[in-house]
Amino acid sequence: MIKIKKTMKHGKLLLVLLTNIGLFYSCVPTKELKQENNNIPNHYAQQSTDTTNSAIIKWKDFFKDDNLIKLIDTALVNNQELNIMMQQINVAQNEVKARKGEYLPFITYGVDAEVEKVGEYTRNGAVEKNLEVKEGKEFPEPLTDYSAGLFATWELDVWKKLRNSKKAAALEYLSTIEGKNFMITRLISEIADSYYELLALDNQLAFIEQNLELQGNALKMVRLQKEAARATELAVKRFEAEVSKNQSHKFEVQQEIVEMENKLNFLIGRQPQPIARSSGGFIDTPMDTIYAGIPSQLLLNRPDIRQAEYELEAAKLNIKVARANFYPTIGLKAGVGLQAFNPKYLIETPESLIYSAVGDIVGPLINRNAIKAGYNTANAKQIQAVYEYEKAILSGYIEVVNQLSKMDNLKKSYELKENQVKALTASIDLSTRLFQSARIEYIEVLLTQREALESKMELVETKKDQLMARVNVYQALGGGWN
Repeated sequence: MIKIKKTMKHGKLLLVLLTNIGLFYSCVPTKELKQENNNIPNHYAQQSTDTTNSAIIKWKDFFKDDNLIKLIDTALVNNQELNIMMQQINVAQNEVKARKGEYLPFITYGVDAEVEKVGEYTRNGAVEKNLEVKEGKEFPEPLTDYSAGLFATWELDVWKKLRNSKKAAALEYLSTIEGKNFMITRLISEIADSYYELLALDNQLAFIEQNLELQGNALKMVRLQKEAARATELAVKRFEAEVSKNQSHKFEVQQEIVEMENKLNFLIGRQPQPIARSSGGFIDTPMDTIYAGIPSQLLLNRPDIRQAEYELEAAKLNIKVARANFYPTIGLKAGVGLQAFNPKYLIETPESLIYSAVGDIVGPLINRNAIKAGYNTANAKQIQAVYEYEKAILSGYIEVVNQLSKMDNLKKSYELKENQVKALTASIDLSTRLFQSARIEYIEVLLTQREALESKMELVETKKDQLMARVNVYQALGGGWN
């Protein structure tokens, strides 16, 4: 009867303890997740609602210049920043494997050997002194101990902490993949921009040399007219100054060409060397149509938006992981092996057989500040990830709108500047003939040549801006990584 009462008493204590623990864990904090806003306009301003999108075009099909394609191919292999990103991907991939490993049981093995000499007047010594291993066989002195076995530990993922942690790591890995893709789009865009910049400089240099030839001829004519007393020394000096000015400008452009070549060499990860290119026909480079599609396609096409989305989903899971730290962990431990004081007895079973099995529950009870701080941090990072995701969407949309508008305005500007170049080019010959017949002053010849050169330089700049804007629209739409 007394035994039954004691059992009931212990049961009540256990029940009270479990009830208190349940009430304790019912006080685990819960915060509401911040929901992201991925609303986006149905169409771009002054654009059709056609879903045809140039972003799906592979970059090798988008670019037509073989020299540019070769440069990009080299960069995708050698670029240092891209290779750094590849190592980050490897780190993220290994983290996924590590998280997966934590979810599975750990199995280890061990082999042990030891020797021990205890005092005869100790408890163990006295026992060994008066105890026989077998009949007529005393314990050896000193006592050796040999063992070998397998051991397993496994944390039962009752609260899904380990599963959510593994999923979060997988999402972070996918995020690094998209980060790499976004870097590729930026790299290709920068190489293309620099390449077009180099072609533009080549054409500007050619125009300067053409203008220097014209000015050289004009200078000879002015000198002859001075000898014939039809022009003054002032006219000669003004023409000489203009020639010197353009010769100086020529060297400046040549230096810009060297720097631009080396910028490209850096981007493609190689030592300084000439860049293979074909600058002829740059002005007449056709501007193929870019199809923008609809804004919602940005969510699927732009790697940076997908990267932000994966990071957001990972942040949501990390909150669950942080919250699970408030709950107790349930672990299982087991081991099986052989143990004896002499190696020859290890094979004698079941006498040498040893095994164990343990289950434990461990949870935080007092001083949970670190766990609370981790949980609050996870929530703060989730909110941060929401803003990063929304920022990526807004930035992508604005970038497309700006570049589409730029392309349209550059097209109009180019047409006007093209007409200006034609008019001023025709006026050079006209001004020269009028000056020869003394119908205009030398200054008008100078101004005409200067204005014609400036208009040609501006036309080249506009063509370059057009080509760069086209590339930037393609990149903004999410193209260039595939």
